[in-house]
Amino acid sequence: MDSAIRTRSLRKIYHSAPPAGAGRGDHPTSGSKRPKDAKSEITALDGINLDVVSGQIFGLLGPNGAGKSTTVGILTTRVRPTSGTAWIGEHDVWQDQTAAKRQIGVVAQRPNLDFSLTAREILLFHGAYFGLSSRERTERATKLLDRFKLTDRADQLVRGFSGGMMQRMSIARAMMHDPQVLFLDEPSVGLDPQTRLLLWEIIREYNQKGRTILLTTHNMEEADTLCQQLAIIDHGRIIACGTPGELKASIPGGFVLRLRFGRHSPPLLERIATLAGVTEVRPSSDNGADVYADRGGSVIAEIANAAVGLGEDLLDVHISEPSLENLFLHHTGRSLRE
Repeated sequence: MDSAIRTRSLRKIYHSAPPAGAGRGDHPTSGSKRPKDAKSEITALDGINLDVVSGQIFGLLGPNGAGKSTTVGILTTRVRPTSGTAWIGEHDVWQDQTAAKRQIGVVAQRPNLDFSLTAREILLFHGAYFGLSSRERTERATKLLDRFKLTDRADQLVRGFSGGMMQRMSIARAMMHDPQVLFLDEPSVGLDPQTRLLLWEIIREYNQKGRTILLTTHNMEEADTLCQQLAIIDHGRIIACGTPGELKASIPGGFVLRLRFGRHSPPLLERIATLAGVTEVRPSSDNGADVYADRGGSVIAEIANAAVGLGEDLLDVHISEPSLENLFLHHTGRSLRE
């Protein structure tokens, strides 16, 4: 099948400013280079390979700082990669920027609307920029304002809009020229539940027209509910890729029991590992352990008995069913929210 989005060995390294006191404090002139010992390197992306099939809703799931926004920035020509290649359809993003831009719509994390314009004017100007006729952009603007429930505010300046309204407005603008590929960077952050559900419904509708959508998120519910394919990213690397169902099924045992004991006890963890249905036991901080098992509540009594038998105290238990959060925990040893 054709790829709407493709990357190969994509890397991005940022160079931070030298620490205070390391030099005179003046900014280097254009083209000048700092000594190697006067800069630190931050690897935002470390060899990302992606293939997004045309017509998919594809999600990049990961915590803040994982590299999601940098990936989107490169694919939308806003961030130049250190190395590697990226394509939108058949167009190399950095060799054929103009053609690539015509194929995409972009919604950044933070609204970047022109506060001196009304909602309708923003859509009309965007349509004109992409060469739509006067009649076509007027019709599209009217339909989008209605679909995003902004008709009653269409002729008001957007500076008075709420955060949720600005987000809806940003997405409507990105859809105005009917791009083949739509990028949504953390689209539901800060939205109330009702607006989030409206957004998900609109995204599905747009996808049903055959359009490809790539969204970034650290919301497990959003990824699980909306995305047909997922890549989980952490520290600039893809750590797992597949459908939400495939990814959850790949967790050893499925269930995760996060335990906390009175003290660290290797013999107790060894005993728990021998219990029926337990597939893996991983020690964690604070005298705890993560136990992967093919059952949930029924194994707790056996763990408690094992603790009593070895004179240990079981202080806390948290059980979670197979989820994308658990998958991330299994691969990284920490929560998506940490």
